[in-house]
Amino acid sequence: MTNPETDTGNARDLVFVRRFNAPCDLVFRAWTDPKALVQWCGPHGFKAVGDRLEAWPGGRHRACLIAPNGEEHWVGGKYLEVEPPHRLVFTHAWEIGTGETSPETVVTITLKESDGGTEMTFRQSGFDSASSLKGHEDGWSQSLERLSFFLETESEGPDHA
Repeated sequence: MTNPETDTGNARDLVFVRRFNAPCDLVFRAWTDPKALVQWCGPHGFKAVGDRLEAWPGGRHRACLIAPNGEEHWVGGKYLEVEPPHRLVFTHAWEIGTGETSPETVVTITLKESDGGTEMTFRQSGFDSASSLKGHEDGWSQSLERLSFFLETESEGPDHA
C-alpha cells in the first residue's frame, strides 16, 4: 500500500505535504533561524543542538541530534537556494566517521499561502537505498509533528497574533 503523502512515483524521493495555521514567513523562519530550528528538529525524544546555520546560497549548516540514550547524530550540508519566505533548498548528509559522510541527498522546502495559513511541500531526493528513505521518512514525520506544535505555539505568541 502506498502513502499518498510520500508516494511520488520515484522510489528514491520522500515527499510530505503539510498545512500549518501559520504565515509563510513564520514557517520559513522555523527552518532558517537557529533558535527556532533546535526547538522542533529531530524525532520525538531527541534534542537538537545547532553548530552552524548560514541560510544563504553557498552557506553551510551543521547540527547534532542527540538521542534519548545520549548517542549523537551529526548532520550537515550546504544551502543551494534561499528565497524567503517561499523556497529553501539544501544538501543533507550524515557524518558517519572521521571525515566521512553518508550519501548526500537534496531537501527542497516549498511554502505557499493557503487559506490563511501555509502549505508546505517537503521533498528529499537522491536516496541510495529504500532503507535510508524509510529511516528518513520516520524521522522527518516526527520532526514535522514537532514543527506543527512549534508553529502553533509561536503563532499564539504576542509577536505573531
